[in-house]
Amino acid sequence: MPELPRPSDFELAILRVLWRMGDATVRQVYEALQAERKLGYTTVLKTMQIMVDKGLLVRDESARSHVYRAAEAPQATKGGLLKDLVDKAFGGSAIQLLAHALNAKRPTKRELDELQILLDHARKERK
Repeated sequence: MPELPRPSDFELAILRVLWRMGDATVRQVYEALQAERKLGYTTVLKTMQIMVDKGLLVRDESARSHVYRAAEAPQATKGGLLKDLVDKAFGGSAIQLLAHALNAKRPTKRELDELQILLDHARKERK
């Protein structure tokens, strides 16, 4: 399966709505986005049509109101975005990304505990 293009910021906002809602019409996505930003219905419609053409969304045309869903699970899309960021901004170094993230925003004790669990899990998988 070919890798999908990376979504723009606005496309990512649409994907977040669809990941939360599951299948949805343009009207439902438009209404959900109104809480975040003011934009026109036709802007959402056109963007979602473009996202279908790019392969980011799947459209079910069997009903009068077309129903859309994300083509990939959130983890797949986020993983691709993160890989691009690590490669482009941190020269492929996950440790540099992590160091910058920890310096940019101080983690809570709970977040540090969760991070330690993830590190322990990664260490076990490497053995």
